[in-house]
Amino acid sequence: MQYIDQGSALSNKNVPGRRLQKKNSLFYQQSVLENEEFTQRYQKNADELQVFKDDPYLEPHKQHFQVRNAKFFELLEQIVKVESSLKDFAKGYEKYGFLISDTGITYKEWAPGAKEVYLTGDFNNWDKMQYSLTSDSFGNWEIFLPRNEDGSYLIPHGSRVKAYIKDANGQYQFRIPAWIRTTWQNQENKLYDGVFYNPENKYEFKHNRPPKPRSLKIYEVHIGMAGIDPRVHTFKEFTQTVLPRVVKLGYNVIQIMAIQEHAYYGSFGYHVTNFFAVSSRFGSPDDLKELIDTAHSHGITVLMDLVHSHASSNVLDGINQWDGTDYQYFHAGGKGKHDLWDSKLFDYSKWEVIRFLLSNLSWWINEYQFDGFRFDGVTSMLYVHHGNGYGFTGGYHEYFNELADIDSLVYLMLANDLIHEIHPNAITVAEDVSGYPTLCRNIKEGGIGFDYRMAMAVPDKWIKLLKEFKDDDWDMGDITHTLTNRRHLEKCICYAESHDQALVGDKTLSMWLFDKEIYSEMSTLQPETLVTFRGMALHKMLRLITFALGGEGYLNFMGNEFGHPEWIDFPREGNGWSYHHARRRWDLADDQSLRYSRLLQFDAEMINLEEKYPWLPNGEQWVTEKHNETKVIVFERGSLLFVFNFHPTQSYEHFRVGTRFETDHRIVLDTDDVRFGGHSRVSPSYGQNFPIIKEEWQGRPNHIQIYLPNRCAIVFKSIE
Repeated sequence: MQYIDQGSALSNKNVPGRRLQKKNSLFYQQSVLENEEFTQRYQKNADELQVFKDDPYLEPHKQHFQVRNAKFFELLEQIVKVESSLKDFAKGYEKYGFLISDTGITYKEWAPGAKEVYLTGDFNNWDKMQYSLTSDSFGNWEIFLPRNEDGSYLIPHGSRVKAYIKDANGQYQFRIPAWIRTTWQNQENKLYDGVFYNPENKYEFKHNRPPKPRSLKIYEVHIGMAGIDPRVHTFKEFTQTVLPRVVKLGYNVIQIMAIQEHAYYGSFGYHVTNFFAVSSRFGSPDDLKELIDTAHSHGITVLMDLVHSHASSNVLDGINQWDGTDYQYFHAGGKGKHDLWDSKLFDYSKWEVIRFLLSNLSWWINEYQFDGFRFDGVTSMLYVHHGNGYGFTGGYHEYFNELADIDSLVYLMLANDLIHEIHPNAITVAEDVSGYPTLCRNIKEGGIGFDYRMAMAVPDKWIKLLKEFKDDDWDMGDITHTLTNRRHLEKCICYAESHDQALVGDKTLSMWLFDKEIYSEMSTLQPETLVTFRGMALHKMLRLITFALGGEGYLNFMGNEFGHPEWIDFPREGNGWSYHHARRRWDLADDQSLRYSRLLQFDAEMINLEEKYPWLPNGEQWVTEKHNETKVIVFERGSLLFVFNFHPTQSYEHFRVGTRFETDHRIVLDTDDVRFGGHSRVSPSYGQNFPIIKEEWQGRPNHIQIYLPNRCAIVFKSIE
């Protein structure tokens, strides 16, 4: 198997996970693919994959699936033979890094290029060569430190530690242990040190994981910028002040950014330096566990924004050139560098790299009780060009060719398989801008195994419309096509704006809508202007139609639910290292004299409407009207009827709306409600029935007649 380092594969022959258990001994006698357990979980024969039955346009590209799946099964077979199971293989944190036992501390590192390795730190006054590690023939270095005579550990809790190595180039260098679980920044040189984390009283989880949500309503958060003050905020502050807001709004999932340690705060957490360590700027590992446990107590699922697509190029406080080579964890030379991101690219063909990354997934699920992951930068992983300079129109020939990175695809299949084996109700979300087909089909059917993908074209569409088109020129057909254009049987997380749309250099939806009046005309104590009327109306309508029509899940970045007035800009040289734009102004949302509070109230009503009448799990949606002259969009989703009038000035009396429902209708949500900063132009109709008229209209068997104000959306429910 040319893509596996056979030496590395056999390098753990002396640890328990290397020896096959009796129940798995048959793998020495026959292929793992002939085992009944595996044939139930996977479909070996590519010709029989369900994806070809569901989508005949995949048929010409069957060879891609055959090559991809063959490599996946071959690697999986080898893993099971060598490591007993995929789950055991992914427990590298029980073999590497600092391992604490009753008798002492074992420190182990994989560094095949190193010539000498030592362990040093506070515990021995940084004597570089006092404790020397010994190596085996496969590049594993190890040392055991027995307990002191008084029973204490040689390395006290909280000690700063580093490896001191003679690297492949013969140079002596300090390195942070690659499997370190905690790091602290050294205030003298601003570099990070590894920390031996072994508190006497570790946090114990008190609450079980919540059931898997039937509908994903995701609240995307960044801990550091989650407070009002211009500074870095903490896990504890989030747990105490922001989490209750999420609960009150009705979101059932939080997606936490920037958890893995990253030396540069301004990277938004996407240049990871230490993959197993919680970012210490937000608090301790136990603080994060308390946050997750508290979220679980409220029935909230917790996802982690995971970065396995690349790594920080930092050498002194990352894993780059750890043993002195540029190819230990990454591809060698230019192939291992992402020029656009200035970061390093993993070599997913290497046995120990796969172990490192899969173990990372297992660590966050088992140790911190995360319920799943949003995989960042999947497009970069799918292709050898990493998406740089390539546009995708949706033609299948763009995906299934020699530019596909088979090693990366196989890794993603292994990752999804592992996650769902460890935690069957786990949720995985792929951030892919290319639209790779079958990304969100399960492996047995011929997919990569993700549960959802991000509908990244939708927020771009809203920004493009607000930036480049007059309201009169909005194309209703184009809008509905963008919202409904998704891969068959592949679920999407839709959003009007995430953190991406709020970054410095761009504008949030609220800033595009309100412009400079966002600073001067948002008080309810002063007359409404044409700009604020438009902004208030469209901000609600864009969110609602995105939520209602755009996918099988919905995401909002914290603060956007009330139209946060400013962009995100982390401290950097270009802004004088200011935290002014790296915070959230909750005080604006809480001030009842400001229009932000009305947008917030609408968001809560919108989220809870889906909880009461769930439509996200319902794949059936029917667009009955998308009329450019009237600027009206009408569609059915689940048990509800949605009517949108995007016309800037025209309202409609006795407007006919087709419906499949056979009983009278009532209003369940109105964006123009005065509670939401509107004018309640249809408020006299609240609580009243809209009689069903059994005459066909817009291709539906029945219709109702309504008053439909301009820049207003109304949601109806048939009376049972």
